[in-house]
Amino acid sequence: MSPDCAAADAGVVGSSVPSAVCLKSERQFMRIGILSDIHANLIALNTVLSDLRQQRLDHLVFLGDAAVFGPQPHEVIATLRTINCRNVMGNTDDWLLHHEADEATDENARKLADIYYWCAEQLAPSDLEYLQSFHPTVEIAFDSAMTVLCFHGSPVSCRDVILSSTPDQELERMLSGYSAAIMIGGHTHVPMLRYHGARTLINPGSVGLPILRQEDRVRHPPWANYAIVDWTEPNLYIEFRRAVLDVDKIIQTAFDSGMPHAEWWAKDWS
Repeated sequence: MSPDCAAADAGVVGSSVPSAVCLKSERQFMRIGILSDIHANLIALNTVLSDLRQQRLDHLVFLGDAAVFGPQPHEVIATLRTINCRNVMGNTDDWLLHHEADEATDENARKLADIYYWCAEQLAPSDLEYLQSFHPTVEIAFDSAMTVLCFHGSPVSCRDVILSSTPDQELERMLSGYSAAIMIGGHTHVPMLRYHGARTLINPGSVGLPILRQEDRVRHPPWANYAIVDWTEPNLYIEFRRAVLDVDKIIQTAFDSGMPHAEWWAKDWS
């Protein structure tokens, strides 16, 4: 076993990784843990990390949206600092740095805005400095012919939306100019595996705010979504994983945190 894999046995959360944004390996195998959309839910993050510590990971990538719309924004950032992951800038991370306000058009939008601003107030200057270190994309080379490109919405914008139903023409607009064979994004909170030409598109879903659509209702199911991408030349393996969450504890944490509209926030958890 290589020294890197030996470190991974203890969990990427405790190992060192190269500081460059584009990571390369001469080995013919690699395992990457993929997290996205934590949304200030520390309980969900810790649940996922507990599983990932048992995996043999070479790298860990977080696809963005760390600390908005949940009860523990500062605590989530403090935890991210400890796990040596590569971080992508999400749309809410960008919002925390620039506070671009959208006009609240209804009561739900006003409540959402109140929670956003409350989350921003919980962050220390050092937390914002950490968010400024997030990158638009993170690239990892499995070998000279196989590269992974990680982003939040798309490679060109953290606000783009890529769904299983996105038309091919629209996908091409967002992906043209990028040659990576594997592209991994978040933002939608919905796990996805899709092929577009020679590209494999992956979305791991959301760690802290998973979405399940049932008829006319959108709810947050009692699990965290994440993924592991395994390259064992010449084969690619993609694991979509779920970790069961203690929803009662999450809801109680929201009530205890002082987050505004906690009862409204909690009603969609099931």
